[in-house]
Amino acid sequence: MTAVLFDFSGTLFRVESAESWLRAVLAGTAHTLSAQELTRTARALEAAGALPGGPAPVELPEDLAELWAVRDESAELHRAAFTGLSRRVRLPDPGLHDALYERHMSPEAWTPYPDAEQVLRTLRERGIGVGVVSNIGWDLRPVFREHGLDAYVDAYVLSYEHGVQKPDPRLFAIACEALGADPRRVLMVGDSRAADGGAGALGCRVHFVDHLPAAQRPDALLPVLDLVG
Repeated sequence: MTAVLFDFSGTLFRVESAESWLRAVLAGTAHTLSAQELTRTARALEAAGALPGGPAPVELPEDLAELWAVRDESAELHRAAFTGLSRRVRLPDPGLHDALYERHMSPEAWTPYPDAEQVLRTLRERGIGVGVVSNIGWDLRPVFREHGLDAYVDAYVLSYEHGVQKPDPRLFAIACEALGADPRRVLMVGDSRAADGGAGALGCRVHFVDHLPAAQRPDALLPVLDLVG
């Protein structure tokens, strides 16, 4: 293998819990919720699928289905989809829905998996190109910079910047071209068979990891180092 492509959320980084997400936003306002209300509201937001990088909606509202299907093709669609889901949950102030969306884009909302730095650094030392290919509606580069991982990434290919989302092979092709790599000698690492599996159409090898909290997945990325040889 001459290059490795990584998904972002659930692969290299994990977003904070819905409760942490809600608590962080409330802390910057005059609004308060009791511990019981905060837990109940966070669970409702999670069930609604309102936290980007978190679980998908338990039940997708019919009026948001078309938007949800293309949410990662632009920044505007992404924001509309997730704030639309968030607004299914009653909050103390309607402005909090946009505040929640803003919060999830902050580096503080994300934690790298424990082995991410070691794997990325080792790939760099071996001269293997690294790309990040993500279905997303915002610029995740500051997250990598804040956590000290940007130096190990050679190319970022983000769906909203290209108007194409995984599993469309075109997004993976853009990444391979950016790295100057033959897709047949590229490994794609992700947590979604439906989305990341699209790289297989180009001839890439695909390796999957489980989308778990960071503390519960300390070393799932390490096998990548053996796969690239």
